[in-house]
Amino acid sequence: MPKLTLMIGGAASGKSRLAERLAETHAKTKIYVASAQVFDAEMAAKVALHKTRRSVGWDTIEAPLDVASALHDARGDVVLFDCATLWLSNHMLSETSDLPRAEADLLAAIANCAPPVIVVSNEVGEGIVPENTLARRFREAQGRLNIRLAAEANLVIKVTAGLPQVLKGLMP
Repeated sequence: MPKLTLMIGGAASGKSRLAERLAETHAKTKIYVASAQVFDAEMAAKVALHKTRRSVGWDTIEAPLDVASALHDARGDVVLFDCATLWLSNHMLSETSDLPRAEADLLAAIANCAPPVIVVSNEVGEGIVPENTLARRFREAQGRLNIRLAAEANLVIKVTAGLPQVLKGLMP
């Protein structure tokens, strides 16, 4: 497994499923770092689907904001962080978050994580320009975070309609 794999694509493109399969193919002990927060029935159903889809052998760490600590403490053959997009939105909506510090901590934690890390993230820059300021700030912040993750990644896979396209590196 590469030290860092970035699985990127649009919403509901199949990137989480492919990331899970990649981890399951190459690792016995797997850590799933989840950044989702459940505020409504729709998100509860999505989280439940992700949980039931994973095979036996996954340990889940709920980390909506402090993914860096979860990565620091991770032990296993691989860590799947799903997803950087929800993590970023959690920070942007938090009134107490220092986003530049959180991003620096996240990138350092990924670099120093003992097992290889697979990061799932949304590509949000291929659509129309959002009409409101918060959405435009989010799109810009997500784009910058994705650029930083891709620069550090050994393997970058873009997923469209469930189909992987390697943008950087070689599939294991």
